[in-house]
Amino acid sequence: MKTELHASVVELTTDVSETTEQALERLFELRRAAREIAEQNGLVVAAAGSYPTSNPSEQEIAPVERYRDFVEYAGPSARRQGVSGLHVHVGMPDAETCFRVMETILPWLPLVLALSANSPYFEGRETGMLSIRAEVLGLLPRNGAPPAFRDYAEWERFIERMAATGLANDYTSFWWDVRPHPRFGTLEVRSPDQATSIERTGSLVALVHALCAWAIESPARPFDPGERGVYEQNRWAASRFGPHGRLIHPDRAVLHRQAGRQRVPRIGAGVAAAVEEQAGRVAERGRNRPLGGVGPVPIGDRPVILPRMLADDPLEEIEVHSMPGPEEGRVGVAGPGRTSSARRALRLAGIPARS
Repeated sequence: MKTELHASVVELTTDVSETTEQALERLFELRRAAREIAEQNGLVVAAAGSYPTSNPSEQEIAPVERYRDFVEYAGPSARRQGVSGLHVHVGMPDAETCFRVMETILPWLPLVLALSANSPYFEGRETGMLSIRAEVLGLLPRNGAPPAFRDYAEWERFIERMAATGLANDYTSFWWDVRPHPRFGTLEVRSPDQATSIERTGSLVALVHALCAWAIESPARPFDPGERGVYEQNRWAASRFGPHGRLIHPDRAVLHRQAGRQRVPRIGAGVAAAVEEQAGRVAERGRNRPLGGVGPVPIGDRPVILPRMLADDPLEEIEVHSMPGPEEGRVGVAGPGRTSSARRALRLAGIPARS
């Protein structure tokens, strides 16, 4: 458990895990421990992409030097970061593979965001966005997709140049939706909203892990800086409409009417099977230990039941985003860098390796 920018937020970080299921089991125990500590202090802990009722600008900043320095630099754009994401680390065998996988999965990350959207309320109001977190992150410097680079060496030179100016300490001062993490030997996917239930968290982790496993076996995408424009459009649509959004297919001039029905090429069935299997196993553990919710709390003109972070019952999912849709901390999972090979990663994800 770690502190975060706001003193009222706690970050949960798992150890390196060999499988998605193992990572979720560890997160299950971390949530349980956080809940028990909170209850001992007369508090309740909840998980969501944003805190619905609080004004984050009025929240106390954690007494950590790097957070104080960040607020001094970024000012109100930092203080407004009352949002929480799910960060998934996937082990990579080397830097070049990590960069190639990053560029291969990047066009699909708006779909991950759309499926994870869990932050429609912010600062005590209904925002009209299903993921206001994505918009709030846009207030930060160095946000969204990383610039288009041809290879890892270009990425590294850019980081070193920015660090030399003093504007950034290192690559962790870049709040991109995805970034290599050289110290951990991982690719860090940062785009999903924080899920309320363990079950949904498991589904998102399995999806990200499977995407990376698919990308390892895929050829590099052609270098096309213009793709960043498609990414920004899809990211906005995912933030506004969540799974009801219309996203441009990354590889074709096709507009999908609902992001929730868009299939990742060649791994759709494998991802679905992996997600369903692992989510079912994790959910079964808490089936007989129900807990209630926290609410109701008024937001706008109607009450909303706040979700409880249900360490004992991942099936008890009282949705924050009960708003009707329009028409339209951090989990480590081993990848090929932490296991025997890329094919092992594919097997862990439940995806047949390509011949």
